Amino acid sequence: MIKKRFAAIAVLAMCAMWLEGCSIGGSSKNIDKAMKSIENSDYSSALTSLDKAEVAGENAELVWRAKGIANMGLFDYETAIIDFKKALSETSGFLTDLEYDTAQYLALAQFKNGDKEEALKTYNAILELKPDKAEVLFARGKTNLSLGNEDKAEEDFNLAVKKDSKNPDLYIDIYEALADAGNAEQGNDYLKKAMELTDLTDFQKGQLYYWRQEYDSAKNSFEEAQKTDNDPEVVLYLGKTYEALGDTSYAASLYENYLESNPGNTNICNQLGVCQMTNKNYKKALEAFEQGLEVKNSENEQSLRYNQIVAYEYLSDFKKAAVLMEAYLKDYPNDENAKREYVFLSTR
Repeated sequence: MIKKRFAAIAVLAMCAMWLEGCSIGGSSKNIDKAMKSIENSDYSSALTSLDKAEVAGENAELVWRAKGIANMGLFDYETAIIDFKKALSETSGFLTDLEYDTAQYLALAQFKNGDKEEALKTYNAILELKPDKAEVLFARGKTNLSLGNEDKAEEDFNLAVKKDSKNPDLYIDIYEALADAGNAEQGNDYLKKAMELTDLTDFQKGQLYYWRQEYDSAKNSFEEAQKTDNDPEVVLYLGKTYEALGDTSYAASLYENYLESNPGNTNICNQLGVCQMTNKNYKKALEAFEQGLEVKNSENEQSLRYNQIVAYEYLSDFKKAAVLMEAYLKDYPNDENAKREYVFLSTR
C-alpha cells in the first residue's frame, strides 16, 4: 500500500517560542547555530552544535529542548523524550509559554514513540494548568481516539471547537483524525459546522469541499486561491482534487510544473510519485520519490522511502526492494505494513 499523507504533524513550528527562550539570558551562539541547522533540516549538525553549547554552559533548558526537536527530526523519539524531560527539569519553577510548548513536544514524542498512555498523561497535565488550549484539547482527543476512548475523544474535540470555534483548520484536523480512525461520517458533522463560518478564504473553502467530496466545488475554490497564492498546499490540494475527479494526467502536470521552480518540496515530490503510480508510470514515480529523498531528514522521508520500495516492486526489481526494506525496518521497526511487505519480498 502506498503511503500518501498531505503533511506530517508540524514538528518545527517553533520560531516564536525560540525567540522567547533566547530572552532567558546568557550566550547562545551555539544554540543559535543549532536552530539554523534545524530550520534547514540538518539535525545531525544541530546536535553537534548543541553538544558544544552544553560544554560552553549555554542555557541548559534551551539546549535540551532543541536536542529533543533535533532528535524528533531524526525519528529518534526515545531520545527526544529524555531530552524534553531534561529541558523541563531545568525550569525555574515559574512556567512560561516556553515550558508549555516543550511539554507539548514531549507528548507528541511520546505519541509517535507508541507511548500513548504516557502522552495522554502529559496532555492531561498541561490541560490541568491551561484548560483553554484548543490545540492541546485536539491533541488529547486524537490520543484518546487512538486508544479507543471514542467518547472522551469526542468530548475533547467538542471542547476544542468551543475554545476556537472560528478556526476552520481545527474542524478539518478533527475530520482527518476521525476519518483516519474509520469514523468519516462523524467527521462530516464537523465539516458541516465549518462550512457555516464566515470569512473563509478560497483555500479553506476548497479544503472543506474536498473533504466533503464535493470535488467540482473544491476545484473551483482552489483555482481561485491559486490566482493569488501559489503556496505548495494550494497546488497539492488542487492536484489531489483533479486526481479525485479522475484527471490524473493533469494532476501530475500540476505537480511537475511546481517542482520545476521548487524541486525540493518533498510533499509535492511524494504526491507526484503517488499520482504516477496511479497512472502506472512506475519509472516516473520512482524518479519523483527519489527526488524527494535527495532532501535529507525531511518530514516526508519515511513515506518517500516506503513508496520508493513499492515502486521498485512494481518495476519487478524485488532484490533492490528487499535491500531497501531491510534498511527501512531498521529505522522504522514499528511499521507493521512494512514487516508484512518484507515477508512477501523475502519469498520473491
